[in-house]
Amino acid sequence: MITVEIGVQSPRVLHFNQAENEEGLWAVLDLVEELRDKAAIRVATYQQRVSRYYNKRVNPRPLREGDLVIRNAVIADPTGTRGKLAPNWEGPYKVKMVLQPGTFKLVTLGGREIPRAWNSEHLRKYYQ
Repeated sequence: MITVEIGVQSPRVLHFNQAENEEGLWAVLDLVEELRDKAAIRVATYQQRVSRYYNKRVNPRPLREGDLVIRNAVIADPTGTRGKLAPNWEGPYKVKMVLQPGTFKLVTLGGREIPRAWNSEHLRKYYQ
């Protein structure tokens, strides 16, 4: 209770009935599962709308075998020994093969294979 309500009784305090309050709480408790289901439905519809909005604006990166790409230098060297003036992208590299959609094996222009696979998130197409 607010300290003002102690001296001046509010309608909330005047009309309070313990039995009705407990009965109302039990009624709300019975509806908890229904409220949870409604909330889950709202969350699912919200996620679908956000997904639709995002997918409408996403730019696909169609890379094929033989394309030239540059790779993110920060991901390539996770030790952090590079300075802040170092370039953010390195390359160009050639896509040797597509392992899965969005996952690529790279080779240098000299023919040396890069040891691990690269996700398209960390690659950009290289234009000459």
